[in-house]
Amino acid sequence: MGIETTYFLGAVIVGIGATLVIDLWALFLKRAFNIPSLSYCLVGRWLLHMPEGTFTHASIAAAQPKHSECAVGWIAHYAIGVVFALVLIAVVSGSWLARPTLVPALLFGVGTVVFPFLLMQPSLGLGVAASRTPNPTQARLKSLVTHIVFGVGLYVSAVGVSYVLRVHA
Repeated sequence: MGIETTYFLGAVIVGIGATLVIDLWALFLKRAFNIPSLSYCLVGRWLLHMPEGTFTHASIAAAQPKHSECAVGWIAHYAIGVVFALVLIAVVSGSWLARPTLVPALLFGVGTVVFPFLLMQPSLGLGVAASRTPNPTQARLKSLVTHIVFGVGLYVSAVGVSYVLRVHA
């Protein structure tokens, strides 16, 4: 297997692992503090309205439900995590997978918070950076911390991939 293929597959694994870390974080918040997570079913609903030409909603919760929206939302959630990991590896270089460091992963994770702030939240009817939510500061902080956790997840997953790369080298 070529080095590019190895880095690509490693990035896919890192993206899945980092996304799993934020899902575990969301589960912890729900169980320990009763803090709900974003419904990925609503993300699926948003995506499934796009072929009809509807890209933004006054309230995605009030939009017409779509068949398989939960499955589409969850698949999109993990696909986005994989795409982010691929971008990280492309930016920092594939050799980062062999010797991952925390700072690039953490900075990248923090940087990805611009996507919910400027794309998803406005499109779902929540306003720019959750400005239309009942408690925008709390929503912004939750998004930021989730993306910090994603950055940590990128690093932790990359450490696992680097171990496998060393063992099989």
